Amino acid sequence: MKYTAVRGQNILALIVAALAVLPAHAQLAPPNDAGVTMGHIHLAVKDVEAQKHFWTATMGGTAVQNGPLSMIQFPGVFIMLRQAEPTAPPAGSIVDHLGFVWKDLPAALAKWKADKVEIEQAANPNQGYVHGPDGIRVEFFGDPSLSVPVQMNHIHFYPTDIPAMQAWYAKVFGGVPGKRARMSSPGWIDCDDIPGVNLSFSQGKTELAPTKGRSLDHIGFEVKNLDAFAKKLEAEGIKLDAPIRQIPNSKTKVAFLTDPWGTYIELTEGLAPGTN
Repeated sequence: MKYTAVRGQNILALIVAALAVLPAHAQLAPPNDAGVTMGHIHLAVKDVEAQKHFWTATMGGTAVQNGPLSMIQFPGVFIMLRQAEPTAPPAGSIVDHLGFVWKDLPAALAKWKADKVEIEQAANPNQGYVHGPDGIRVEFFGDPSLSVPVQMNHIHFYPTDIPAMQAWYAKVFGGVPGKRARMSSPGWIDCDDIPGVNLSFSQGKTELAPTKGRSLDHIGFEVKNLDAFAKKLEAEGIKLDAPIRQIPNSKTKVAFLTDPWGTYIELTEGLAPGTN
C-alpha cells in the first residue's frame, strides 16, 4: 500500500490492518503475488531457555513444533532459536531491531515493569523498546483495535542507499513500496510491505555489518514453491548461498541467500505446523 496523506496513529492503524490479513488461529499471512510472505526470525543465542522465556512469558508468543523444528509463534511470524556464541548484538548490523504491536500496551508495560524487564520508553507513550537477552531489541507500539493480543509489525534496516534497498526487496520479494509515519518524531520512513511484515528503511550513516553470526542471524521468508522461486532468482542473477535442501524428518525445504547489504535471508517452504 502507498501511504500518503494520513498521519500518526492512523498510519499505525493502516499498517496493522495491512498486516492483519491472517486466517483464524493465524500462523503466517497469505502470500503476495510473488508467492512470498513473512516466515521467521532466526536468533543465534547463548541461552536458549532464557530467550524462550523472553519470547513466550514476556512477549506473549506460543511454543509450537513442526516435526523436528521448535519455534515460537506469533501472528505473522515464527521466532527460531539456535544455541551459539553470537559475534555481536543486532545493533551495528544492517538489521537493527524488530517491531511488534500490542492490543493492550498499558497491561504489557505493567507486566514488563513487574518482571523487571529493561524498557526504553520513548517520548511517545505509545512507543518504545523492550530489551531482551543477547542484545535483542524489540520496538513496541500499542493499537487497541488489534484483533489479537500481539502481532509482528516490522523489521528495521539502516542502509546507506534507501531507494536501492527498497527497490531490491520490491523486485525480489514483491514488496509494495510506500512510507509510514515515524512514531517517535515527525517525518516519514520509507518501507516495503510484504504480507505479515513491514520492511522499514532508515538512513544509515556508514556501511553496516552483515547479520550472519550475530544474535539476529537471519530473517526468513516463506515461499509457495521454493524450487520455482530459486529458478526465478537465478534468472535474475541472484545466487543462493547453498543449494535447496530438505530438513531431515520433515517436508520443509530451505535455502539461503544474502542481500547486497549483508542481510542473511532464509527461504522456506512448509515452515508452519500443519504443512508437513
